[in-house]
Amino acid sequence: MRSRPTREKGGPSMNRQTTSLLRTAAVATLLGVMLAGCSPGPAYIRPTVTVPDQFKEASRTAPGWQPAHPRDDADRGAWWTLFGDATLDDLEAKVDVGNQTIAKSVASLAQAKAMVGTARSSYFPTVTAGVSADRAHTSQNVVGRSLAGKTVSDFNAGLTVSWEPDLFGRIGYQVKAAQARYQASEADLASVRLAMQAELAIDYIDLRELDAEAALLQQTVADYARARALVNTRYQGGIASESDLQQAETQWQAAQAQLIDLGESRAQHEHAIAVLIGVPPAQLSLPVNTQPLSLPSVPAGVPSILLQRRPDIAAAERRVAAANADVGEATSAFFPDLLLSASGGLEASKLAQFAMLPSRFWAIGPALVGTLFDGGRRKQELAGANASHDAAAADYRQTVLTAFQDVEDNLASLRVLGDESATQQHAVDAASRAAQLSLTRYRDGATDYLEVVSTQSVSLTQSRNLVELSRRRLEADVRLIKALGGGWSGLDVPLGSHDVAALNLSPAKGIEAP
Repeated sequence: MRSRPTREKGGPSMNRQTTSLLRTAAVATLLGVMLAGCSPGPAYIRPTVTVPDQFKEASRTAPGWQPAHPRDDADRGAWWTLFGDATLDDLEAKVDVGNQTIAKSVASLAQAKAMVGTARSSYFPTVTAGVSADRAHTSQNVVGRSLAGKTVSDFNAGLTVSWEPDLFGRIGYQVKAAQARYQASEADLASVRLAMQAELAIDYIDLRELDAEAALLQQTVADYARARALVNTRYQGGIASESDLQQAETQWQAAQAQLIDLGESRAQHEHAIAVLIGVPPAQLSLPVNTQPLSLPSVPAGVPSILLQRRPDIAAAERRVAAANADVGEATSAFFPDLLLSASGGLEASKLAQFAMLPSRFWAIGPALVGTLFDGGRRKQELAGANASHDAAAADYRQTVLTAFQDVEDNLASLRVLGDESATQQHAVDAASRAAQLSLTRYRDGATDYLEVVSTQSVSLTQSRNLVELSRRRLEADVRLIKALGGGWSGLDVPLGSHDVAALNLSPAKGIEAP
């Protein structure tokens, strides 16, 4: 009788199983590729904000509103050069290098960039490899085990590949959210840099105005000293009373005390400037400079493109986009995930057999996994993501409104302080003339010294008020430049490349998606 040939292990039957599994995996992979990119979440629509035709405080109508693009990566320009001070220019150049607040923002930007790379890595398969060597002994008193009472070794080396196709956009939304937050971090860096530059400019203006005030007091001390000498001469001649001499002495000493007091404020401003440029206060000493700073000519009617260059607006808008992507990710959680995996390697109980062909093993197969019940967790996460989006949109609108307020406030300050300065100059001239006349009248014996003290005190007060107004006007200029997002030269051409953050502005309409 002819015997039936035996089928070898790993023969045609195994080949058919392998082919079937490979076919199943190929179909699953093709399905994953076909479905990848299906995004069930909401499309991003930029929040709208009401925009006025012109600034209320502008002295003339803006020459026309046009589409504005917030460019968080645009160079704000060396706007501080408008003040015409070489020392300020040198200090501002050091802010970007030494300021630690800026350094922190740079590190945060690098962290956000790394998060984008982390999110993108989910698009690719994960490959792991491992090697192990085990030796185990099974209890002899275990029934039903072929290895009972035996000691065996297990040598294993394998490779595993797993991949999750992005069927319903979960990974895509994670990448979009990470990219938007990275762009927001870019805008945050620009905002911090602009804030540090403005803070340094204001501190330097304050220091320079303190020098101007100190020069005024030094001149006043010298004038009071001459007046005191005149009173003392008259007192020695028996013309003036001791009361006159003591009043002159008091006024002279008080002016010196006021001059000394300015030293505290100057030292503190100098220390603040040192910290802003990233050096210990002991390493910075700024010479006294009484030359007046130039008052820049900032355009009164500013087109919308200037306002929309504010980096904090760009950052707020990008955070709305990130929150919208979070809603999409939460929505995709309601759909199943496709998992593709394959593994293979060598395994044997004897090291000598490890590299032989029969020691090979492999496994391959897809899995479609979906959540059927989670107690409402996904529903609540979606509700939370929607609420976060609404909060980000409200924050964006508030940022835009605050930006308009900043510009209006500082335009009003410049307008009012300009008018006040002109009037104050007349007051200074009149007070100075009155002080001169009263001293002449006292020298001629037509009045007592109390009138001299009174008119000189008024003259000093009015002069110090004029210096204070100069400081406030310069500071308002700095704050206006900051409110406009930095410098404004050459802004009629596109800046940067962040079209994703573009805003479309029209008079009396909302900010809408282009």
